[in-house]
Amino acid sequence: MLVILLCIVLLILLVSWAKVNPFLAFLLVSIAAGLMLGIPINKVTGAVQKGMADILGGLLIIICLGAMLGKLVAASGAAQKIAEVLVNAVGQKYIQWALVAAGFIIGIPLFYGIGFVLMVPLIFSVVYKYKLPAVFIGLPMIASLSVTHGFLPPHPSPSALVVLFHANMATTFVYGLMIAVPAIILAGPVFAQFLKKIPSEPLATFRAEEMPADKLPSGFLSFFTALLPVLLLMLTAFFPYLGIKNATALKVMAFLGDPSIVMLIALIVATYTLGIKQGRSMSTIAVNFTDAVKDISLILLIIAGSGAFKEVLTTSGVSNEIADNLKSFNMPPLVLGWVIAAIIRISLGSATVAGLTAAGIVASLVVTEHVNPNLMVLSIGAGSLAFSHVNDSGFWLFKEYFNLSIKDTFKSWSVMESLVSVIGLVGVLIINLFV
Repeated sequence: MLVILLCIVLLILLVSWAKVNPFLAFLLVSIAAGLMLGIPINKVTGAVQKGMADILGGLLIIICLGAMLGKLVAASGAAQKIAEVLVNAVGQKYIQWALVAAGFIIGIPLFYGIGFVLMVPLIFSVVYKYKLPAVFIGLPMIASLSVTHGFLPPHPSPSALVVLFHANMATTFVYGLMIAVPAIILAGPVFAQFLKKIPSEPLATFRAEEMPADKLPSGFLSFFTALLPVLLLMLTAFFPYLGIKNATALKVMAFLGDPSIVMLIALIVATYTLGIKQGRSMSTIAVNFTDAVKDISLILLIIAGSGAFKEVLTTSGVSNEIADNLKSFNMPPLVLGWVIAAIIRISLGSATVAGLTAAGIVASLVVTEHVNPNLMVLSIGAGSLAFSHVNDSGFWLFKEYFNLSIKDTFKSWSVMESLVSVIGLVGVLIINLFV
């Protein structure tokens, strides 16, 4: 624990005080942590490389294609059109709530990383057009995406926990929905009221110049193109319930439902609907795509660095040591599951790793203590969201996209995630009184 604490403090000091590039800071801290935690010196760099490869392997395609799609949505005027339609529908006064609802609906079928890069252009278009505080407007929608990622199947972590605990997917979803709504409201719009004065100049790549109304794409094309990834994922999610048993059809749908393929299809469609159809040349569109990748290159490196740090801590076995010590604590199983997941999350940064590791530790308690397995899924899910900080790729995504200081990212993102986590545990304990 002392080594982890020293490494986290060192990382914060390198980035915020010494102004070291975050990617280089992660490399230095990851190597130092590996050596101090006893990983053989000839295996430290291997762990660093594996951590980078593992995290980028799942995110590189999604983030790059999402950035390209976002750039095209912004540059074509589609984001401006979507913002105008939303504000005209609900009024500027309630635009934040409209974005929260959109984030929640989109977050159910959409992986967090995809949802983030997909919705950021919409958030920024509202921010620029109506001169609203970026964090105040954006954080509630991001809270919606985070809650669905941690609490609701079919997201990877809660879905895996349902299987591990032999819980019921539908029941878990219903309980999760009961907890998710108040968590989003309290950690989103309510908490955001205290963040109006946080200075933020979001990435310029998503800032499109105001275009005349006659140059904008239609409302239908704008919404359809921006939400196409959601529609495709929803179609593939409902496909198994159609009763189709054809093996070839199932393989094709599994291929088309992969997030990377979904984003690729969406980008191809957007290239036509928001590019060629609007009279833009392929060379102009290609420049937009190149600019988008340039602007997120540092974000990708930072995410890679956080993956290296996580892998070093995992390889060293420190998460298992922490969990074993906590098992001797005398506390209710639902609270113990939350605590173990939270400690691992804070130590490693990965919500999925925290959830699955905690599940393996408390799995026997679910049977021996007759714990409701659906609630244990949600308790661990809530714990896995606790206090996201510098070793979590989500922390850096939010910081870099919204162009915030480390301090303001802690005040906004980290506190929001902690609120969601605590509210989730309280919700689980309340439901447990009645079921």
